[in-house]
Amino acid sequence: MNNKESIKLFEEKKVRTIWDEEQEKWYFSIVDVVEILTESKNYQTARNYWKVLKTRLIAEGNETVTNCNQFKMRAADGKMRKTDVADTEQKQAIILLQKKKRAKLIKISPSFFYFIV
Repeated sequence: MNNKESIKLFEEKKVRTIWDEEQEKWYFSIVDVVEILTESKNYQTARNYWKVLKTRLIAEGNETVTNCNQFKMRAADGKMRKTDVADTEQKQAIILLQKKKRAKLIKISPSFFYFIV
């Protein structure tokens, strides 16, 4: 698999992305997206939030989470670590699952959906 890493910015927050040439898709770090949606203070808070949400969604039989992949992405410490990722459609579904007002703002913001292209 040939992948290309990239970092996208949304309101000065980093979203780690990776291009999968085989699938011809961009994948986004779910924790980075959750950090923006929840306005988390740090990565660990967003990671814990995603962990709990993911567990609940799996228990409900939610297909969005079941279909998520993991890719190695560069962490803050510079090491490559496996990270849950979502393609554009999955990312939008995760955003729609959020019940926070912030999620609605991001959902309708063209810069969030179109910065990926």
